[in-house]
Amino acid sequence: MAVLENFDADTVDDVVDFEPLPAGKYVAIVVESEFKPTKAGDGSYLELKFQVIEGEHQNRFLWSRLNLKNPSEKAVKFARAQLGQLCRAVGVPRPADTQELHDLPVVLKVKCRRREDTGEIANEIAGFESKDAQSKPQQSANEDLPPWKRQRQ
Repeated sequence: MAVLENFDADTVDDVVDFEPLPAGKYVAIVVESEFKPTKAGDGSYLELKFQVIEGEHQNRFLWSRLNLKNPSEKAVKFARAQLGQLCRAVGVPRPADTQELHDLPVVLKVKCRRREDTGEIANEIAGFESKDAQSKPQQSANEDLPPWKRQRQ
């Protein structure tokens, strides 16, 4: 038995059943990071918990699991590429600890996929972009050329 210390169910909101976020781009920060063992016990993955910090879905969470220690070279290569992309996007190219990636805004490229085990739709982080790149106006390829080589528009 556990004492609930004056708990009153009438004073709390119901649990909200969160649907997956729509595919798109979201500004978020890493709020937690931890190495966890794989189900098979033959490796470990880095789990990163992101919190959306802007827009309609502010305060929602998304997770990325990067198989950095795994018997599959392909899985490790993909995970290292994603971690590298995240590090470059937040401006920390050589972190000594995952804590260095926390609280730095990054743009998450989120897609939706069907889970193989349950058939439900789930979010997947497909990539990372610098938040600064989002706010800069895009230059046309023409602007990188010397004036005499630019095409007229």
